[in-house]
Amino acid sequence: MTAIAPSAASTPSRRADLVDLARGLALVAMFVFHFTWDLSLFRLIATDIAAEPGWRWFARCIAGSFLVIVGFSLVLATRNGFKARPYFKRLAMVAGAAALVTLATWFALPDAYIFFGILHHIAVASVLGLAFLQLPFLAVAGAAVTAFALPPLVTSPILDSSWLAWLGLGRQQLSTADYVPVLPWFGCVLAGILLARLMLGSTLGARVMGWRAASAPTRLLAWGGRHSLAVYLAHQPVFFAVLFLVARVAAMPAADARPFIAACERSCTAVGQAAATCRPACLCTVDRLKRAQLWDRVLTDRLSADERTRMSEIAEGCYDAPR
Repeated sequence: MTAIAPSAASTPSRRADLVDLARGLALVAMFVFHFTWDLSLFRLIATDIAAEPGWRWFARCIAGSFLVIVGFSLVLATRNGFKARPYFKRLAMVAGAAALVTLATWFALPDAYIFFGILHHIAVASVLGLAFLQLPFLAVAGAAVTAFALPPLVTSPILDSSWLAWLGLGRQQLSTADYVPVLPWFGCVLAGILLARLMLGSTLGARVMGWRAASAPTRLLAWGGRHSLAVYLAHQPVFFAVLFLVARVAAMPAADARPFIAACERSCTAVGQAAATCRPACLCTVDRLKRAQLWDRVLTDRLSADERTRMSEIAEGCYDAPR
């Protein structure tokens, strides 16, 4: 998830630090969610993040905050007139990044690839939002309410078609790693447009918008907010690479267990079992022997007859256990 919108003005010195800071804070929240989601994906934590209501709501709040910033930034970028060159350059960057995300997840997550995620929505919303910039305040507010209210009210078998899924009016459960359809999420963009009008239209709001990041933490957050597209594209590959290596290391048996596991696998494959079955069963046997407090006696070859029988029962249970 990320918020990519045209710059607040044509020169970096006139950017609104407050907006960049807000975007930077949203990026930090996104890091927390994505890192935890990746931990869950690699089974490095017990919690299933995708199934936890609290984490799902956290993700929705992050997406909503980014989209509010998109609407806010769109007002800032056009308050002194529409500048076609920077607008279309930024739009092309976002659309290209969205296509890259779809392509990458098509290969990495073929069963849950992202066909209309946050970047896709931002690209579409950056175009749709232009139509609302000059409308009366109440008209934009009414459109925002309609966007939020419409999905539960509108239903039709036609809207369940896969080629209309980007609208968000279907009832089918979709398998995708990130899904931010036009409705109801465009309502957040419209809310950002309304918020920008309110702030820029008041003396206090204009003064607040003049705030400048002075401390190191706020400057760092604002820097991240200014480069949110690059940060978004880079962070997940880094998380995936690091946690993939961690997961591989975590799955490696301890040094004292390796000779036992090697012997166990040789015995297992010698009787015709597949290697893919033998290794998990041998790892399971080591784990259960440790839980039964028999592992030290296995290592020192001090098992009694009863304990050897118990070890055989543990091993058989691991071979029979579903994997």
